[in-house]
Amino acid sequence: MNFEHIIKSFNDVLWGTPLICMCLGAGIYFSLKTRFLQIRLIKDMLKLLLEGKSSAQGISSFQALAVSLSGRVGTGNIAGVATAIALGGPGAVFWMWLIAFLGAATAFVESSLAQIYKVEKDGQYRGGPAYYIEKGLKLKWYAVAFAVASIFSCGFFLPGIQANSIAVSLQHAMGIPKTVSGAFVVMLLSAIVFGGIRRIGRVAEYVVPFMAIGYVLCSLIIVAFNLEKLPAVLSLILSSAFGAHQVFGGIVGSAISFGVKRGIFSNEAGQGSAAHAAGAAEVTHPAKQGLVQAFSVYIDTLFVCSATAFMILITGQYNVEGIVNNIPGVEIGPMYTQKAVETVFGVGPIFVAISLFFFAFTTLMAYYYIAETNVAYLKKNPSQKWLITALRIILLASTFYGSIKTADLVWAMGDIGVALMTWLNLVAIFMLRKPAFLCLQDYERQKKLKINPVFRADDLGIANTDFWTKQPPRKTIDQAA
Repeated sequence: MNFEHIIKSFNDVLWGTPLICMCLGAGIYFSLKTRFLQIRLIKDMLKLLLEGKSSAQGISSFQALAVSLSGRVGTGNIAGVATAIALGGPGAVFWMWLIAFLGAATAFVESSLAQIYKVEKDGQYRGGPAYYIEKGLKLKWYAVAFAVASIFSCGFFLPGIQANSIAVSLQHAMGIPKTVSGAFVVMLLSAIVFGGIRRIGRVAEYVVPFMAIGYVLCSLIIVAFNLEKLPAVLSLILSSAFGAHQVFGGIVGSAISFGVKRGIFSNEAGQGSAAHAAGAAEVTHPAKQGLVQAFSVYIDTLFVCSATAFMILITGQYNVEGIVNNIPGVEIGPMYTQKAVETVFGVGPIFVAISLFFFAFTTLMAYYYIAETNVAYLKKNPSQKWLITALRIILLASTFYGSIKTADLVWAMGDIGVALMTWLNLVAIFMLRKPAFLCLQDYERQKKLKINPVFRADDLGIANTDFWTKQPPRKTIDQAA
């Protein structure tokens, strides 16, 4: 049994029905318990996006959003959506939408917990699942297990997907050898990751909005050119999702499986990855960053993933394994999107290659920060800086390795990374749900009193939150402005 077969078999076990049901169940439960905050508080989400400033210890709310989006918006938004359609049919898109809607509540819970239990370490705010598992659940071994899983996932398993997608798209569009593009990505990435979270935050806040807006605008133009087909595409997605379509009715199970799997890979809700950036934000109340991160799930899936799905489906540039063969001989992945863009602009490969480069490169930055945060958690004293250096070298090596390997292998490795983190994190946030719900109630209570929400953990009976024990006096919203 070779290495590739072992990886794929392990991936099939981790991504079985139990994890898919767990992800959907968590989203439904948190949505009900928060009274569907993803709808009720959407105005607050939009208002909070630009609130707050960075400090010497932390980053602004918008920078935290940008860093988390740099992780969410990546290869999954282009190649992942194409893969979901190819293996699960058009109905997979609906299940991606559903997991994003439900996942917004899950994202609120994990990001609020990251803020509640964050710490200041080596002059920087640090937060995330390892921190809230140890401080909230008092299970050190569990926290260490998550930290180790995250380091392996983000430092070794996941970078290969992003690097491989960049290399494949650049080779197809411009004939650039994979080794050359891999070396270029490693060189550029090293200049950023050696600068730490503040440099990552500064790069992300400029690059992420630019790339996402440009990509969505392109998709809108393509949809506009095929507007008469839009009702039929929407009908196709919905009928396929529930097995009502005569062609895709037999693969409704695959539609759910790949829709949920690729949806979680893309928006990361429940995985715990975005919670690391959320914990680094400078805010007066944890719920503020929780709401910002909930909205980032919408940006990722409902905007960017939908942009890819509509481009592919409305132009008919896709295959469904064993059922539809619209573009014979075309490999599953970003080439579906390239073919779709070509139908209108004629420069599909180049446009998608450039988009994919920015999407995937910023995701590599986010992976590094997540892995670094967990190394910092395990690091016992400041003298162990060599651990961070070792991480940087391993991640850069993994990036280059992934750029020259086959797509099947790196996707299987990436799915394992996502599954390991998701299993561990979903159990943790369910066990820690009470502090998150109390946090939301406190935020809404203060808003009703027209007070700019300031968090005091002691008032709510939440222990082990040293950062929040001494906070400035609360101000009315008018005074805060």
